[in-house]
Amino acid sequence: MKRSASVESGKAALFALAAAVLYACSMPLSKRLLLSLPPVLLAGLLYFGAGAGAVALLLIGGKRARPQGGAAMFSRQELPFVLAMVLLDVLAPILLLFGLRSASAASASLLNNFEIVATALFALLLFRESVSFRLWIAVGLITLGSCLLTFDADGGFTFSGGAVLVLLATVCWGLENNCTRKLAQNNPVRIVAIKGIGSGTISLTIGFLAGERLGGVNVVLLALLVGFFTYGLSIACYIRAQRTLGAAKTSAYYAAAPFIGALLSFLLLGERPNVLFFLALLLLLAGAYFTTFDRSKTT
Repeated sequence: MKRSASVESGKAALFALAAAVLYACSMPLSKRLLLSLPPVLLAGLLYFGAGAGAVALLLIGGKRARPQGGAAMFSRQELPFVLAMVLLDVLAPILLLFGLRSASAASASLLNNFEIVATALFALLLFRESVSFRLWIAVGLITLGSCLLTFDADGGFTFSGGAVLVLLATVCWGLENNCTRKLAQNNPVRIVAIKGIGSGTISLTIGFLAGERLGGVNVVLLALLVGFFTYGLSIACYIRAQRTLGAAKTSAYYAAAPFIGALLSFLLLGERPNVLFFLALLLLLAGAYFTTFDRSKTT
């Protein structure tokens, strides 16, 4: 029995690492796709790909991802949170991709850590959840590191507009995380399907109405695949890991995603960090540590 439990725990750890690596790929790949696709349509394709992938998972085996307590349909009280979740998932990736056009993918990856700050603050201010002392330390460290990344040292310490847009995207995702938490009794894969298809469709509609145009068929299919793997499949792996490891241990593995994304940006895009990047990296690593090993977390 112990050996079986150990094997299952090892598999779950691999799923958690796979979730982190898959999501980490989203930043450099999105940066590359922006060369061929406009931001709003790209946001729509990425989320639509994730939603379509989640629908496929539901059809071929999504029942296994169903949490304890079943997969009840949304109640009337939950519908406002569903709507907010979808709309925030329209705004956040659009802000991110507009920011990514001028910000480096490495800096944008690290700035994803600010989602922890936004999630904690919205949980405290809007939903009256408690925030531990260790989490407050993490909030301070991550905020300071994120502020450093909004400066462009190469341009004479001017503000980076792209980095600010990325930060605004993480604020939207922080609020979205709190809305999604209110839907915890539902099947997580179903939630991904709804937010992916809903947000993707709205973003595509906005993009077309704004006059944006798609590229060739190949780049469209590539964007859908990137969305499926880096968002849809990543979340599916996260859910699978969480069943065995619990929320806290799974998040510990997933906390590596921004740093893996920065490394991949150096390798795939040839980006080069400056001094501020390394200072921010140290602060964000410390913040991630305090967040990951916050004993107040529930599993």
